[in-house]
Amino acid sequence: MLKALRLVGSVAFVVGFFVIIFAGIPWVAHRVDSADLGGPLPAWLRIAVYLFIGGIAVVLVSVAVEALLHGPKARELEEAGGPVGLLTANTDSIPGRQVTEVLGLAQGHTIYAIWLGKDISALVRLVLGGELTEYTDMMGKARAVALRRMVAGAEEMGADAVLNVRFMTTSVIGSAAELLAYGTAVKLAPRAP
Repeated sequence: MLKALRLVGSVAFVVGFFVIIFAGIPWVAHRVDSADLGGPLPAWLRIAVYLFIGGIAVVLVSVAVEALLHGPKARELEEAGGPVGLLTANTDSIPGRQVTEVLGLAQGHTIYAIWLGKDISALVRLVLGGELTEYTDMMGKARAVALRRMVAGAEEMGADAVLNVRFMTTSVIGSAAELLAYGTAVKLAPRAP
């Protein structure tokens, strides 16, 4: 339901935006050139403005409701500290343990962004210099979420460990970044006594 509402809001925003940019601005420019500045805006331009503003409002409200409904799950993943519950290593073997079966690729990813207030704060730090702690915190949380999702996937496969663990990050848009954790899910022989 929320995704459908967000889609409707996005379409309204895009339609309004393009009508304003490609029809509304030329119409206003023509009116200025002809010195005919009187009178209200035509109905089609008013509708485009309402679609533009209403689309933004619908998207913002649907995202806020989704955050309220699904926020606790995401916060639980972010705040869960300590060991991840499964042996993970960025090496291709575990000393004293033999790999008995390779189960396949285990992966987990997330796309993270910070809210605009922190983005502005980071921009000020960019000008003044120093660590951009807002982005450091964001990437740390994203790394923890991606790692936990990778481990959950490996546990579903029945793995004892994930070897050759790697992280990859990609900028998505603005201050949003995707973080991917991946590795090889394996079964290990029992420890020798």
